[in-house]
Amino acid sequence: MNMQDAAERADGMLDSVLDEIEPSVLWVHGPTTTGSCTVTRRRTVMTVVSAQRRGSLLGLVDRFWRKSGYRVTAINSHVDAPAIYVRTQDGFQVSLTVADKGQFHFDVDSPCVRRSEVADSTSRATAFLDPEARLIPRPNIHSDFWSAGAPEVAARRS
Repeated sequence: MNMQDAAERADGMLDSVLDEIEPSVLWVHGPTTTGSCTVTRRRTVMTVVSAQRRGSLLGLVDRFWRKSGYRVTAINSHVDAPAIYVRTQDGFQVSLTVADKGQFHFDVDSPCVRRSEVADSTSRATAFLDPEARLIPRPNIHSDFWSAGAPEVAARRS
């Protein structure tokens, strides 16, 4: 497996977990980074997930990953910044972290593979990100379900 193969495998893992979330959340690509023999793919959820719904989303992802044969390596149960870390049978490290304003971040880190060029992901983001944006903004898309109990935000989307 080379770095491009690993990036495509990571995209598949990210696609599958995000497809599992119902009702769906909207997301953008985070930066792809490479090391000397590793690649990391990232996705950031732009849907506002209220504090009241975070546990539901974390539980849904945890159950899906366990059902998929991933081994849980750590769980951070911090009330404001929970996280789940898992490992696949072929050595990929996968994480879901909750950051500032409850923003969910999915990361997949590959094991060491053969060095190669890495193309951008072909997975289509489901939320718009201004091409001029230097940073991914805080979550700003309302969901009648996931944002329940959260202060109203400007963009509305179910």
